Parts: sequence; structure tokens; C-alpha cells
Amino acid sequence: MKFSMKTIMEESEIRRALTRIVHEIIEKNKGTQNVALIGIKRRGDHIARRIAQRIEKGEGTKVLIGALDITLYRDDLQLVAETPILEGTDIPFDITKKTVILVDDVLYTGRTIRAAIEELLDFGRPKVIQLAVLVDRGHRELPIQADFVGKTVPTAKSEIVDVYIKELDGVDRVLILHRRKTRGKRKAKKLPAEQLTMPDIDKES
Repeated sequence: MKFSMKTIMEESEIRRALTRIVHEIIEKNKGTQNVALIGIKRRGDHIARRIAQRIEKGEGTKVLIGALDITLYRDDLQLVAETPILEGTDIPFDITKKTVILVDDVLYTGRTIRAAIEELLDFGRPKVIQLAVLVDRGHRELPIQADFVGKTVPTAKSEIVDVYIKELDGVDRVLILHRRKTRGKRKAKKLPAEQLTMPDIDKES
């Protein structure tokens, strides 16, 4: 599969976006008392940890943090794999009456967030659920909006937004990949971090 590639966020831009999200979380909730961050695996949980670290550094208070594996709650589970890979949900606290902030890397159709909310409610009844995402690329299929957004990026449905983070990929970067027309249909795969600057991938300015 051939792609043209455009970098839309570098490490410094991601850092500033997360710092802004932290300030907005504190302002909207008048502090961080009774706030819990729950990241959606595999990248949302790492982003949630970064947000929690920034809150602790700036406010001097620790925030409860957990992680959701929404695999079994997906509405397209039967289409994904016969034997899905489960990474496990980890919420080591009671979410009842708390302000829970779901964290994900990219907000697209809204179906991932729907699945996350459904799973979350199996653990208790939060006071409120808010949503923080690094990138909002549009094309919603469900009435879901983020409360905190690092960057809003207009995209075409044919494009792919890939988020790379150091904890998993060794680099912080957000790319838009545009699929070129080729014979036959193949499922697009996330490019390894080491291939981000390969000469056979045309970068857009």
C-alpha cells in the first residue's frame, strides 16, 4: 500500500497540547479534587498518565488513574478478529460520584468512546464523564463531542491519522496518511516508527 504522509504534530506541539488540556481540565472542574483519569488502550492510557503527571507537578496533587480495554465492548468485534487480543482493564478505585475524564489519542466516529462509556458504567455511576483527546479528526457517526482537544484536524475519510508516542513507538508524532489508489483492496497498517522517514514515502509540505 502506497501512502503520502504529512506530519501535523511534532513532539513540541504534542507537549504544548497536553499542557493546554491540563489547564482546561483544572479550569473546567475548578481544580482536580475528585477527578479520575481513565485512558483508552493502547495510546490513550499513556496520554492519560502524562496528563496526570502534569497535574501533579502543577497542582501538587495526585489524580486517580486507570485504563480501559474496550475490545469486548466494540460494536464491530465480530468483524475485527475471531480471537481478539485482550490487554485488560485496570481501574483500581471506585468511580462512583467521581468526575471521570476519558482520554484517547484520536476522536473519529465516536464508536470507541461509546464502547468506553458502556464499559465504564459497569464499574459504577460517575458524577460526570468528560472526554479529552489529543486529536479530533471529525466524521462523527454518534453524537459525541470532546470536552478537551489538543488539535482539531479536518480530514477526509480516506485518510488515516496515526499517533506515535514514545512509550510505545519511541517517538512523539502525529501523521496523516493519504492512501494512494492501488490494485486490489488491502487493509492499511500503522507504519513502524523507524519507517517514518523512509525515502519511498512522499511527505506533504
